[in-house]
Amino acid sequence: MNIVITMQSHAENYLSERRRLGYRLRSPAYALRSFARYIDNLGLEGPLTVEIMAAWARRAKTHGDNSATRARRLKLLRPFARWLQQFDPRTEVPDNTPFGRVGQRLTPHIYSEQEIVDLLAAARRLGPVLRGATYETLFGLLASTGLRVSEAVHLMDADVELKTGLLTVRQTKFAKSRQVPLHPSAVEALRRYGGLRNLHVTVTDETPFFVGTRGRRRGCALGLRQVNRVFQSLRSQLGWVNRGAHADPRIHDLRHAFIVRRVMLWHAQGVDIDQAMLALSTYVGHAKVTDTYWYLTGVPELMALAASRFESPIAVSEVRHA
Repeated sequence: MNIVITMQSHAENYLSERRRLGYRLRSPAYALRSFARYIDNLGLEGPLTVEIMAAWARRAKTHGDNSATRARRLKLLRPFARWLQQFDPRTEVPDNTPFGRVGQRLTPHIYSEQEIVDLLAAARRLGPVLRGATYETLFGLLASTGLRVSEAVHLMDADVELKTGLLTVRQTKFAKSRQVPLHPSAVEALRRYGGLRNLHVTVTDETPFFVGTRGRRRGCALGLRQVNRVFQSLRSQLGWVNRGAHADPRIHDLRHAFIVRRVMLWHAQGVDIDQAMLALSTYVGHAKVTDTYWYLTGVPELMALAASRFESPIAVSEVRHA
C-alpha cells in the first residue's frame, strides 16, 4: 500500500532539516507553508511543475500584480523544489523565465556626519529625559557600529560589557552570534546611558539594555515599530534630502553608512581593502563577504573607489606592454 505524503509534510520536513543547519527561515517558512497548503488543496497527482508554482506566486495578497513580488515568491521555492527532487525527480526547479529576475538592491541613503549629529541632537530633545537618552544612545550605537536595529534593541544588560568594550550579539540573522568591539567613545556613551537608566529601572542581567520609558512598557524592551515611529518623526522634523533609491532615508541606512564610511576611511589611510573586507564582513555579521563587497559597486560614494582600483592594474599593464 502506497503512503501519500502531503506537501505540507514535505514542507515541515524541509524546514526542520534547514533549521538543524542553522537557518531561521521565518519569512520563507510562512511562504512555504502557504504554498504547501495551496498544493494540497489542489489535490495534485502529477509532478510539481513551474506552471503550478507560478500560479501560486500570482496569488500574493498584496501587490499580486507586481512582477517583482511574483519573482520573489517564486525564488523562495527554488531550494525547496531541488530538495523535493530526491523524492520525485520529475519535480521542476523554477528559473527567472515566468516573471523575470528579482530586483537588484536599491541604493541606500548614506548619512553625512552632520545628519547623524542632527539626528542625535533631535533624539536628545525627546521627553522625558530617559526617553531622549534612550533614543540618542540607540541611534548613536547604530551609527558607530553598523548593528542591525533588531540586534541593538534585543541587547540584554549582560550583553554589554563596558569593562572590556565588547557587545555580545546573540543568535541574530542567519542564527549566528558574534562579539562587537566598541570604540572608547561608544563605551563612554553607553556607560552614561546605563547610569541614567539605572536611576529609573531595576536592572538584572535579563533587563534589556535599551528600555521603554512609558506606561506598561517602562523597563521593557523597545519594540521595532516603536523605534521606527520615533525615527520617522525625527526624520520629518529634520527634513533630510533623500539621496537613496528608497522612498525615504531609513533607520537601516545608518548601518549602510557605517560600512561605507569605514571603507572610505581605509582607502584614505592606504589600507589594503581586500584584506580588510573579511574583517568588516565579520564585524557587521554578513553571512557572505560578497554582501560586503556589494557596496563597492552598489553605492555611488564607493563606485569611484572601485573604478580606481580597477584602473590601476590596467594602467600598469599598459605601461609594461607599451
